[in-house]
Amino acid sequence: MARATSPTRKVPPSRLSTPLSEVGGVTPALVSLFARLGVLTVGDLIRHYPYRYDDLREISQISSVANSTSTEANVIGIIRQFSHVRLRGRVKSKSTAVIDDGSGQLQAIWFGRPYLARQLSVGTRVFVRGRIETTLAGAKMSVSQHRVVAVGEELIGELVPVYALTAGLPNRVVRRWIARALKDVEADNASIGELDPLPASVNARHSFRDAHWALRAIHAPASLEEAALARERLVFEEFFLLAAHAARRRAAYAGARAPDFASMSSAKARASFAADVESLMPFRLTAAQRRCVAELTADMLRASPMNRLLQGDVGSGKTAVAAAAVLLASRAGHQSAFMAPTEILAMQHFQKLGPRLGASGIKTALLVGGLRARTKAETISRIKANEVDLVVGTHALLTDDVEFSSLGLAIIDEQHRFGVLQRAELRAKAGGWTPHTLVMTATPIPRTLAQALYADLDLSVLDELPPGRRPVKTFVRTPEQKEKIFAFVREQVGEGRQAYVVCAAIDESEHAIHSAVEQAEELRRGAFAGLRVALLHGKMTTRQKDETMRLLAGGFIQVLIATTVVEVGIDVQNASVMVVLDADRFGLAQLHQLRGRVGRGAEASYCILVASERSGEERERLQILASTNDGFKVAEADFRLRGSGDLAGTRQHGQSELRLADLIRDLPVFEQAKKEVDVIFSRDPGLKTAANAALKRALDARERSASLRITS
Repeated sequence: MARATSPTRKVPPSRLSTPLSEVGGVTPALVSLFARLGVLTVGDLIRHYPYRYDDLREISQISSVANSTSTEANVIGIIRQFSHVRLRGRVKSKSTAVIDDGSGQLQAIWFGRPYLARQLSVGTRVFVRGRIETTLAGAKMSVSQHRVVAVGEELIGELVPVYALTAGLPNRVVRRWIARALKDVEADNASIGELDPLPASVNARHSFRDAHWALRAIHAPASLEEAALARERLVFEEFFLLAAHAARRRAAYAGARAPDFASMSSAKARASFAADVESLMPFRLTAAQRRCVAELTADMLRASPMNRLLQGDVGSGKTAVAAAAVLLASRAGHQSAFMAPTEILAMQHFQKLGPRLGASGIKTALLVGGLRARTKAETISRIKANEVDLVVGTHALLTDDVEFSSLGLAIIDEQHRFGVLQRAELRAKAGGWTPHTLVMTATPIPRTLAQALYADLDLSVLDELPPGRRPVKTFVRTPEQKEKIFAFVREQVGEGRQAYVVCAAIDESEHAIHSAVEQAEELRRGAFAGLRVALLHGKMTTRQKDETMRLLAGGFIQVLIATTVVEVGIDVQNASVMVVLDADRFGLAQLHQLRGRVGRGAEASYCILVASERSGEERERLQILASTNDGFKVAEADFRLRGSGDLAGTRQHGQSELRLADLIRDLPVFEQAKKEVDVIFSRDPGLKTAANAALKRALDARERSASLRITS
């Protein structure tokens, strides 16, 4: 049977939304590899953009690059010597060639390409591209690309797009399938019509060419200038769609019916509520907390449902503001649901809120997957019978058997851990109305970025810490100083304090310098011998994690060796030392969150960041944390250095649509796109006009794509 030389595919009725699994020639293995990159449909594939280009147009003389250091170059020459050897281990072969172009010679090296023994030989004319290094033996190239060039053939170079890849999926395969997808889409008028979401008037105002041209130019540009123009057009489009999604959600919320809070609208009821809020917590609320409570109260007394983001630094008191919202809902006769991403965090919220709200007559319950079947069934029954005012839980709140009698408020903590559809599922349990929604994040985000990322939400910011909270002293140290660091930890434990040691990896298989399992074993035998040391990581069972946290909170565990599972939600007042190993592997915002696990009590607290001195830039980055405890300043520095790609939760709130755009570098473009969207939705909120039909189709398609991602 003759083997096909290239994959073929069926022509489906709807190209852009067609899952790759239904495309002819795409094997299940290939579908799985693309899925790792977030590429699930044909539309995803053609919008899987290159992040750089290899320029194969300029051919260099070997003599001009022979003394270069770590330079990418293109060379054409004749192979004068060639050898190929098989190797043991993961890399199966090594090929070496001496290439002569008349101006000089270099040694070209390929690893793991056994077919070269048949393809190359002495006398072959070859094009090679790779990184040049100068050695005592002469110029050496590690070859990334090559092709055999016939004698007399004039090589016409090109710009080769380079894509984000995953193990087992080479760039040439991604490039080939994107080209085929573009060709198929071009052959289908319906798909071409759906390709461009920008109204013609917007394209004209900004002198943009259409999306079809931009997609062709970004994947196969004739020049770097053309690629830049295509990127500019597609970045605007991404921001335009992000803003349009937010505008559509806002419009939907504006037209929804909120639960009835009329009983709390009188001056007497509000005054009584304000007094109850002040007595709710065992401390005096900050001015920022009072401001946020006032913003929430105003929202919840309106006819349309609240949709608000509450963000604040570690320890700024978000839970107290959430408790005030629960109290208001209860006074109005409605139930509240408080959803947290982990059982540990849900348990801590339940233990903290239950007694405080209970003093105001509010009945609370816990609903997590780890409950015994009988306890869970009883809790679900009480929720349905309106015998519970507040239920704190995890994803268990979303199961079909959980029914609320009168859900008036949905609170989502650490909102970036939940998808948009999961939040919608919780709101849908209210039945005849849309409950007020409060989403919270402990990751400070500069206001301009928050307004871009969460454009469908009103924003409340806790920018003030409670009085008396002592700043954590932060130090940057090297691995050579670990002995002194661990001696200091032991000293703190001897004074009755507790400590954390955080590692970037769970075990040695993850190729980190320090792994949690290894460190736990080493420290138990060495620096922390005789102390009560425990291990906590994400691969442990829920019961194991809960038991470890119970022992830590109770003071039995003196030193906890952990991964970033302790990043949020862990509140141990007695913990005074946080040691982070391989700190250079973390973002600044994540390190700030880890630092926030200490300094929660009255004692002086310390955060020690251990990182190798690989570069002055890395050292300087970590010193930012040593210079400030302000999470908003840390976040701004983190985004400035790393870009918005590391922003917590972005994939869950629209950032997955930003394949090219960067919220730091391209923020002015977002502001332009948002202005266009605001004008469109002010005139046509339902997108019913013919001019906005393509935009409506694009938004509908993206919502279907989001559903596909959740169910995949």
